[in-house]
Amino acid sequence: MGSAAASPTFASEGGYPSVYRPRNVRATALYQLLETNYEQVKTLWEDRFEKTYGFWRGFVDTVVARYLDCGTEEAGFARLRCEACGAEKLLTLSCKQRGICPSCDAKRAAAFAAFLHDELLEDVGHTLFSFTLPKILRPYFMRHRELLSDLARLAYETLHELMSEAVDDKKARPGGVAVPQTFGSLINPHPHVHCLASRGVWDVHGRWLAVPYLDTAAAQRLFRHKTLRLLKRKGLLSDERIELLNSFRNSGFSVDGSPRVWPHDKGGLETIARYLLRCPLSLSRIHWTEGARTLFYQGKSSHDDPFATDPQGETLDVFEFLARVLTQITEPRRLSRRPAFESVSPSQPNRS
Repeated sequence: MGSAAASPTFASEGGYPSVYRPRNVRATALYQLLETNYEQVKTLWEDRFEKTYGFWRGFVDTVVARYLDCGTEEAGFARLRCEACGAEKLLTLSCKQRGICPSCDAKRAAAFAAFLHDELLEDVGHTLFSFTLPKILRPYFMRHRELLSDLARLAYETLHELMSEAVDDKKARPGGVAVPQTFGSLINPHPHVHCLASRGVWDVHGRWLAVPYLDTAAAQRLFRHKTLRLLKRKGLLSDERIELLNSFRNSGFSVDGSPRVWPHDKGGLETIARYLLRCPLSLSRIHWTEGARTLFYQGKSSHDDPFATDPQGETLDVFEFLARVLTQITEPRRLSRRPAFESVSPSQPNRS
């Protein structure tokens, strides 16, 4: 199925790249499936997929067309020439689309991780908090994607309020980057927020105050209150529906804060930062035989276990698979997957 990105081979001595092997995008299952079935998925959308995934979004045509041109010489290239030896090679152009191209998303995630480490985040402990929603509320955010930026703000506000209360200073605030995502491990619609936040706050004088523990149960209750209030303010939930949701024994909201990064752990920080902007799908998890009408998309947990004899995942027909992929494409000039930055340290105004 090909590689998701151009990969160099390294010489045995010195670690210098010896041969550049460009990716063959046309050999990937995703490329072949889109090239062959995209127009038919469009035709079927209203009758088969609209109820589940919402109305057809016209901008997807342009995104898919650019993806199908990504990494192909016919779509344009740069000619590179070494002035010393005269050797030449062609460097194909990238589509730079979000949410569909594993190669371009990987490059974007790597640049984002370097930016966080080098320019934005202070060298203190950080935690990756995950804020998830009950299934009954997820369609609101999938069909009104402008609300995803509001959801990211609410996640940060939840952490801000609880941490400032922990140090008894309402003006103190943590540093954080909140990123909304719309997909689960099987590319199913699953809007949620990841917030990479400092494990402490800075007061107005720039002094660091550590907060080693945060009650995630309290964070869950506060986040639920803020989310329901947001949906009511937008006219999407009534008081009666909110009262019903609050009566459930299991609210469906959750806040997890288990992934942690210690100070000076550059590798751990960059791994989490890449996770924030990862592509919704992985080419290596698509198991498809050319010409087949179904495929198996492998779950993330079994994908990470090389010894799994019974991998977890889902068998999908190719149209359902492509519908899920197209649903995850980010609308241009929208905030649905753009990270929401907060000032990290009042003592260093250049880092914000």
